[in-house]
Amino acid sequence: MIEALKSDVIVRKVGGRFKLSVLMQKRMVDVAFGAPLLVDGMGKTLAEAVVEEILTDKICLDLSGGLSHVKAEGPTAAPSGRRSRRDEDDE
Repeated sequence: MIEALKSDVIVRKVGGRFKLSVLMQKRMVDVAFGAPLLVDGMGKTLAEAVVEEILTDKICLDLSGGLSHVKAEGPTAAPSGRRSRRDEDDE
């Protein structure tokens, strides 16, 4: 189990267990569709990398329930013409 999830620190940071679950799932889907990890993922599972992104304030859940990239390094293009949530937010 991921040690950071045993603590309430990450739960309080996001605003609750449900919001944490939503944020992690949305981010994992984005990464699965080609979005780059914002932290070094070497030797980590996808879930561990997403937890690190949350703890280091790289991503957060915006008020409308979408995924916000806090410190993105340039635009990310989704594969096969799929538009990412981030592309839709820019419009």
